[in-house]
Parts: sequence; structure tokens; C-alpha cells
Amino acid sequence: MLPIIYSDAFLLHETGSFHPEKPARLTAIKTALQASPWADQLDWRSPTPVETRPVMPHVQQVHSQRYIEGVQRLAKRGGGYIDADTPVSAQTYDVALLAVSAWMDGVDRVLATDQPAFVLARPPGHHAVSEMGMGFCIFSNAAIAAHYALKQPGVDRVAILDWDVHHGNGTQAITEKQPQIAYCSLHESPQYPGTGAQQERGLHNNVLNVPMSPGSTMADYEPAFVQQVMPFLTAFQPDLLIISAGYDATHADPLAGISLKPEDFGVFTRYCLALTHRLLFGLEGGYDLDAIGRSVVATIEPCL
Repeated sequence: MLPIIYSDAFLLHETGSFHPEKPARLTAIKTALQASPWADQLDWRSPTPVETRPVMPHVQQVHSQRYIEGVQRLAKRGGGYIDADTPVSAQTYDVALLAVSAWMDGVDRVLATDQPAFVLARPPGHHAVSEMGMGFCIFSNAAIAAHYALKQPGVDRVAILDWDVHHGNGTQAITEKQPQIAYCSLHESPQYPGTGAQQERGLHNNVLNVPMSPGSTMADYEPAFVQQVMPFLTAFQPDLLIISAGYDATHADPLAGISLKPEDFGVFTRYCLALTHRLLFGLEGGYDLDAIGRSVVATIEPCL
């Protein structure tokens, strides 16, 4: 059984009728998973309510109190915008904290079983920096999960692999000073947010950026995985591998120009499984509803 950590509460983060990061993304993934031939092997789990676990200290380790309180105030006023791309609705603050809790639950589950888990939550997080959310992201879920994991027994090193089509500028900025965390990103370049140059290596040689040209296909991605990503992760020897699982690198996606197929993400998963079964997948981007559902199915299938 593979845990899927999900709640209908994640649909309550409202972004507006025409915003690409919309609740229908989760609905499409859930429908695709429930229609898969191995749907009975999925263990749907609700995230731990934030009222019953100390989520805030972990958020505060990554984000400034000023920013956290700013999101809370904006939500209490009924909503608004952090930046032009990042709306906050009345429920966003609570939903974003629940998403953090879900990622922490994922860490707990993977460490307890030494087997993969998938966090099906929103809002996404990899663009959020310490002082501000941006690019549809509120709190830096993957970075928070990595710091949380390092507090668990037997976890000395955590790696984050980000295969979202956009560079995770927030995740890198938050983790690159921490020698116990490695960050690796494959992303389209040039593309939003304009970060992630190949020469950025982190303060401890713990960052690997692999910029991909527009139009890249699996013929470009697989050599990058074999020759750069896997040697980097293998050398780091993580006790946990967190995947910032964005699916906007598919050919069908409206927000970028990479041409992967949904089934390519299953190949990525197989490479990761060859390194460790301690894999935590957490949803980031992906905005074509058919492609995102098929891509998540392809990601999970090799884990079963």
C-alpha cells in the first residue's frame, strides 16, 4: 500500500476562475488515481490537523514571523495578493498550514516504513522564499519537510530533487546554507523565475542546477539524470529523498516549453528508487489537467 496524503480542505485555497493553480488540479489527479488498475493499493490518509501538532515552529524555522503574520492578516481580511501571481483567499492561511502538516506526515510515513509516500496537497511551495511567497507558492513545503526530517532519529542528510519545469528558487535559497541538505533541480531556462544557473553550487557544494533548453524531451532529460543528477544524489547519500514533483514539464502544459510525456516521470521514479526507497513525493506545479493526472499515475506506478 502506498500512502496518499490528501484532504478536500486543499480545495479551499481559492485562486480565481482563470488562475492555473486551481483546485481542479487535485480533483483531476484524484480521479486518475482512483481509475488506475492498482487503485486498491493506495492508502488514502488525511493529514494531521494543525490543531493537534506543532506545525508553526517548523514554519518559523524557514519563514520570517513578519511574512507568516502578513499571510494570516491577508486571509483574515478575506484575501488579496502577495504578488501578481500569488492570490490569498480567506481560507489560504489555514490550508497552507495544513499542507505543511501533510508534508510532515509524509516524512513520518516514509521514515516509519522505508517506503515511498505521495503528498497530494496545495498550495505548492518551491518558489516561496523566507520573506515572501511568489509564483503561486505560500510556504516552502519541501524545505520545511527537509528541516523537519533532520530532527528525526537516524536522519543526518536529506536531499531534495525538484523536477518541476520552473527552478525552485525558494527551496534553494532556504537550503543552500545547510550542509545537511542537498538541492538538485532540472528546469527550463530561460523561464520564470530566472534563477537556477548551472554555476550556482550552494555554500557547501550542495546545489546542482541542470538548466534544460526549451523543447527538451526525454532524449535530453535522461542523459542529464544519468550523468549529473544521479551521481550528485548518490555522492550525497541522503537518508531521505524529497521530490518536489511538478508536472509542468509535459508537452501539453500551457505555462512552459518542455516536451516530456507523462510516462517519462515513471522513468524518473525508477532512477530514484535505485538510490533509495525512502522517497517522499510532494506536488508542486502542473497545469494541464489530463497531463497532470497521467503524470502522477506514472510516477506512483513503479513504487507499487
